[in-house]
Amino acid sequence: MYQKLDGRNWRHIWIAGDIHGCYQWLMDELARRNFIPGQDLLISVGDLIDRGPDSIKCLELMRENWFYAVRGNHEQMALDAISKNDFSLWTLNGGIWFSSLSHPQKLLAMELLKETSALPHIIEITCDNGKNVVAHADYPSDHYAWDKSVNKQQVLWERHRLTTFMCGKGEGISGADHFWFGHTPVDKRYDFGNLHYIDTGAVFGGVLTLAQLQ
Repeated sequence: MYQKLDGRNWRHIWIAGDIHGCYQWLMDELARRNFIPGQDLLISVGDLIDRGPDSIKCLELMRENWFYAVRGNHEQMALDAISKNDFSLWTLNGGIWFSSLSHPQKLLAMELLKETSALPHIIEITCDNGKNVVAHADYPSDHYAWDKSVNKQQVLWERHRLTTFMCGKGEGISGADHFWFGHTPVDKRYDFGNLHYIDTGAVFGGVLTLAQLQ
């Protein structure tokens, strides 16, 4: 469920909001930042797939040594669809691309989707800016601790903390310097204390946010 990285292994470290198949857009954004694969690291808050044009290319990023990701709810929907042989929920939520693939493409996609089962729910990385915790939707506790048992469903789906903050209330999380989340499309990056929400709706006509940690 947890994965720990050491930021000292890379020159620069970036974190990306929900990519949702927008592979070329991501590559363009990395090029603008003079991203050097191997020297630099990119971490995704999850939802590599669905809705955008290049879900397979985004899944193939998992095989790059400069790319890490946490599991998103869209990866989980795909895994559930495969394991239950019921594709209805996933298809309704952006997974329609899978059914339109050729047979060879579908075999590759199936292989890659199964590999998402190895993605952690939470990444912890210590960088120049301190201890960073990355999860898709939320860290469902008021205090972070390595390997602490938390509800996986809430990590992937929970929106209550963000919606509460948007109403002018809300509670932060202790135990790390920064927490990074995606999942809920917002009109701009929102920072509430040490909590950062960076799904700025690229696939919905917004922007693809990349935040530099180091």
